[in-house]
Amino acid sequence: MENKNVWETYNNRQLKELENLNASYRSFLDQGKTERECIDTIVNQLEEAGFTELDKMIKKGKQLKPGDQVYRVWMNKSIVAYRIGNRPLSEGMNILGAHIDSPRIDIKQNPLYEDGGFAYLDTHYYGGIKKYQWVTIPLALHGVIVKKDGTTVEICIGEEEDDPVFFISDLLVHLSAEQLEKKAAKVIEGEALDLIVGNKPLIIKKEEKDKKETKAKEAVKAGILDILKQTYDVEEEDFISAELEVVPAGKAREAGLDKSMILAYGQDDRVCAYTSLKAMMDTEQTDRTACLILVDKEEIGSVGATGMQSRFFENSVAELMNLSGEYSELALRRCLANSCMLSSDVSAGFDPSFAAAFEKKNAAFLGSGMVFNKFTGARGKSGSNDANAEYIAHLRNILDEKKVLYQTAELGKVDFGGGGTIAYILALYGMNVIDSGVAVLNMHAPYEATSKADVYEAYRGYKAFLEGADL
Repeated sequence: MENKNVWETYNNRQLKELENLNASYRSFLDQGKTERECIDTIVNQLEEAGFTELDKMIKKGKQLKPGDQVYRVWMNKSIVAYRIGNRPLSEGMNILGAHIDSPRIDIKQNPLYEDGGFAYLDTHYYGGIKKYQWVTIPLALHGVIVKKDGTTVEICIGEEEDDPVFFISDLLVHLSAEQLEKKAAKVIEGEALDLIVGNKPLIIKKEEKDKKETKAKEAVKAGILDILKQTYDVEEEDFISAELEVVPAGKAREAGLDKSMILAYGQDDRVCAYTSLKAMMDTEQTDRTACLILVDKEEIGSVGATGMQSRFFENSVAELMNLSGEYSELALRRCLANSCMLSSDVSAGFDPSFAAAFEKKNAAFLGSGMVFNKFTGARGKSGSNDANAEYIAHLRNILDEKKVLYQTAELGKVDFGGGGTIAYILALYGMNVIDSGVAVLNMHAPYEATSKADVYEAYRGYKAFLEGADL
């Protein structure tokens, strides 16, 4: 079987829709470089589309009816949204689930120090990265600092044209003979990923009669603390209750002379998060309830209160069923077991420069449509969700009817590595789940590449799934 180049199939109307969708997607990437920023952007779009906060409905004790649209945010890092269908919830939902966290570098809780005339922020990388890719590039600082009184200070430095940026240094090539003998995993060590944030010492002015100026102790560090105090009214101790993320600075860009691709940070997995969100908002009334899950912590195992392994999703479904007059423990279990899910996550795009890592017949190609991964995992499918043939056949029928173009793939050659998604977690309820998303080149690098055509087909496929899945 050969993959089609989907660009060859579009008419002028579809090409216009494709460009409009991708322009909105680039804006989404620019607005949401962290989980918290993603949630803010998503909530704004859902409310504009007529969705109401579920907790408000709970407080009012308002009964839900077919056509109602609700959402629930958890700890400002995960969100679930529903459009109530015509049929009872116990008959199952159609679920799109993606993650909104991406590999990055986090600031430690006691981070600020001075060495050799530089002020640094000490860091700990998050998720699977090639550490050497993060040195010498412009970096931005995003996140929140929460003070003891509960005040939240939002931080976003490095994205505007007149903002300063930050960087991680690397050894000059002239002195790198020893460094270049190391394996790639050791060329840059994790503890060497410290962020340079300043080089200018704070000068303390004495009384007018003296008219002398002296350097502060650890003057460069003191200068940074002075800026933080003057600009954000925060102290060094406030780093203890801060969540600050280091991400590549700059906007998502069109790539290629033909502008056929998007090059940007965080497309794993925000490309699937956005297309799932857009499909959810554009889907009209359905028989089965439509559900959207966008979660945190997938890149580190879906752990914690905001990861897919938490009970947040299950608890929200229970609340939904209660407001629909359907709740019982048995009805909840039936709802989850009878649901169908697309685990909306990216796939490794075939790279001709590294063809030896792929098995070409079972690789995902940029420009060949949305991707289905029957299984992920490593070695002998370890840690994967292996989707049932009956479910895949059902999805094929839905997509072919809507003329959505898709391809199937696995994550590289057998025994070359591996990876996972949130699919296996939802499959624990007994529901049908398969991984489905967009092929990505440079996955987990500071800048990842996708095809505009694949973004468009993923959106079309997700929408067809919400409207038609019923197994």
